Amino acid sequence: MNKQVNKDLILRENLAIERTSMAIERTFLSYLRTSLYFSIAGITINHFLTLSYGRLLEIGFWIIAFIILGFGFYRLMDQRRKLNDNRKHIGNYLLDEE
Repeated sequence: MNKQVNKDLILRENLAIERTSMAIERTFLSYLRTSLYFSIAGITINHFLTLSYGRLLEIGFWIIAFIILGFGFYRLMDQRRKLNDNRKHIGNYLLDEE
């Protein structure tokens, strides 16, 4: 009976790890989407509005987009590293022998 409980706990933890991994990827895609919005906003402002400083605004939006993308990539790598560090603890249970 104890081995079955242990296998159920291991399966549950593996599924939780997979859900967490997908959530990390989903969060990165949100950072990517936001950085694309900023880059598109910069292009749009420069091309549709005739401002004397339109090129400067476009460059500013591109810089913000790269900062957001870089931060998202950093968070992706950091969270994956932390998740992989925690994988080694799956299945290390001391079940009470009855």
